[in-house]
Amino acid sequence: MFHSSTITDLFNFLKCSPTPWHAIEEMASRLASAGFVALDETKPWQLVPGKRYYCTRAGGALVAFQLPEGPLEALRMVGAHTDSPALRLKPQPVQMSTQWMQLGVEVYGGALLAPWFDRDLAIAGRVYLRDGQGRLKEQLFQVDRPVAIIPSLAIHLDREANQGKALNAQTQMAPVVWQAGPGQTPPSIESLLKRWLAEQHDLSDIDIIDYELSFHDAQPASQLGLEGEMISGARLDNLLSCYCGMRALMESDGTQGALFIANDHEEIGSGSTGGAQGTLLGDVVSRLAEAQGTGGAEARIRLLQSSRLISCDNAHAVHPSYPDKHDARHQPALNQGPVIKVNASQRYATSAATGALFREICREADVPVQTFVSRADMPCGTTIGPLTATRTGVPTLDIGLAQWAMHSIRETAGAHDPDYLIRALTAFCNRSHLD
Repeated sequence: MFHSSTITDLFNFLKCSPTPWHAIEEMASRLASAGFVALDETKPWQLVPGKRYYCTRAGGALVAFQLPEGPLEALRMVGAHTDSPALRLKPQPVQMSTQWMQLGVEVYGGALLAPWFDRDLAIAGRVYLRDGQGRLKEQLFQVDRPVAIIPSLAIHLDREANQGKALNAQTQMAPVVWQAGPGQTPPSIESLLKRWLAEQHDLSDIDIIDYELSFHDAQPASQLGLEGEMISGARLDNLLSCYCGMRALMESDGTQGALFIANDHEEIGSGSTGGAQGTLLGDVVSRLAEAQGTGGAEARIRLLQSSRLISCDNAHAVHPSYPDKHDARHQPALNQGPVIKVNASQRYATSAATGALFREICREADVPVQTFVSRADMPCGTTIGPLTATRTGVPTLDIGLAQWAMHSIRETAGAHDPDYLIRALTAFCNRSHLD
């Protein structure tokens, strides 16, 4: 059976990252352990050639970079996103029906809803609380056991359940969490949070001020298949890309200017302070140009135009039961390496120039590479690549690892592919020239 230390480490990363905020906390911890120095966007930056740094924004976005020993003339940039489709709790979620307490949710992103039924669900998020000294603080937490389920209606009560019926997110997707006894009233979400924070973080004498919470699959990621050729888990789109991009930057040799950005809110359009439509990348690049002693608009533009960005977001693998959903000449497969994503209408930012660069990188790194283009009669999705290219002007390429069941509560990818992508992205970060 195929086994890779990368897969074990990836699974640990996914376990620690049930929300974008947890993913950023985990990446920051790993980067700090690897010698990256934390920076605060609200304070001046004192950057030293040859050193490595990172900063975070809004809890769900991060930029990490390394500076060369000599002048910074170009950046090898890798981008991904931290968020995944999910069920997020409403501000006042408690509702009762037939003596059962449910928690009302909003659907975050373009989620496949059907796979959420009959799953063991845990809850995680961030809470803003006031402690016993009257101080306001943020606390990340996750409940370490299943606490909810969305039960299906029995086939006997809905004979048309298998006929492709639409699901109603308002009336059918509220997870069930508690059964009330005679005369009992449901606990408030604030009381539940106090209970869980006491259990998980030994916090008491607190007031709950605000919160952002999501349900997630309590089942851990797994390796499966006769030869262990598949991996299955939650949030592979797009924490798999975040993991590979982070690993590549950490394992690069430090000779070149390189940067990794993990944006938030891609699944809902990227329009936020930490999203690809925001200013995070541009702000960091401006500060890097200024640190070279050649600050100003011209220096920033020269740096961006000399740089390249590889936007990493998973790609659609050909499905063995639905091969007709792919163009016959463009059928990416699991375990066959990174996929270059192409779209004539620039829903992906790939050009012949950036595509050729990545093909050459993969050739030199002995990594197989594939190409995806949607059927001409099917709409194409998009990702952070075109948004970042538009906002910054940096020449950009969109790639991703092939996967099945994109936007499901559990997704499937190839067990060999993470090592392929890390190898290719590391070679990109080490590359001395970008033409």
